Amino acid sequence: MSTGYSHLGTENVSGSVPVAAEVDHMVLSFPESNLQTFPPGETQGKISGSFLPPSDADDTFSKPGHRIQEEGELTGWQRFFSVSPYKPYFNVDTSDVLERIQDSFLAYRGNFVEKTGDSPDMYGPFWICTTLIFVSAALGNFAAYLAHMSRDEPWHYDINKVTWSAGMFYGYVAIVPLALYFFLKYLGITSGLVQLWCLYGYSLFIFIPASFISVVPIEIFRWVVAGVAGFVSASFLAINLRSHIRTQSDRWFLIAISSFLLQLGLALVLKLYFFTFIFN
Repeated sequence: MSTGYSHLGTENVSGSVPVAAEVDHMVLSFPESNLQTFPPGETQGKISGSFLPPSDADDTFSKPGHRIQEEGELTGWQRFFSVSPYKPYFNVDTSDVLERIQDSFLAYRGNFVEKTGDSPDMYGPFWICTTLIFVSAALGNFAAYLAHMSRDEPWHYDINKVTWSAGMFYGYVAIVPLALYFFLKYLGITSGLVQLWCLYGYSLFIFIPASFISVVPIEIFRWVVAGVAGFVSASFLAINLRSHIRTQSDRWFLIAISSFLLQLGLALVLKLYFFTFIFN
């Protein structure tokens, strides 16, 4: 029998199987590992430890300084080229715009500036001016067409009416309130520039329906329409300016009457340029 086995004493047992010789037990040692143990603890699903990225890794998107610089508010002259400072002046509902349009027809109230003092908007004035530009130009050409057809004379579309109307209405609403703002500031009267833009913008709404009515080919009727529209618009403007500044300056009458006459002049220009036709 081989040397790897030993006998059970000196007895000879029938049917016995040789027993393996005893050898020393071998202990296998494994290096410590960072394998996750089960059951998981409170940090399940999270990567723990103090792992650091390689020194040559690009950490541009992990630096908080870049996010703060992009999301931070602009200062100085850069604010004028940002949209955020102008958002409050366009944050109005349709009901607010319709209510202010309705107030522009009720000049005798004289509380428009006070009602819009906390939330003046530029949305309504912008669309009123834009609509008036295209309405006056288109209807002016249509009225000219009717006038020429009634006399069997040739007619040509005048595209210059669009250019002139844009310069007239945009320029009027932008420049006149701006000049009035600096004049009031010179007199020591407290007033907001956006409030004046809002007041002047809504004062022009009545000229939109007046332009539609002025298509009627009756000259005396057109003059009546222009006069009524100009008077209502100028009264709305003058009465609200008077209510706003009469407690702050003794020159309120001069300011109010000047604004009244200037608004009447705008109505006169609208009538003469768009709805007056001279034939040879």
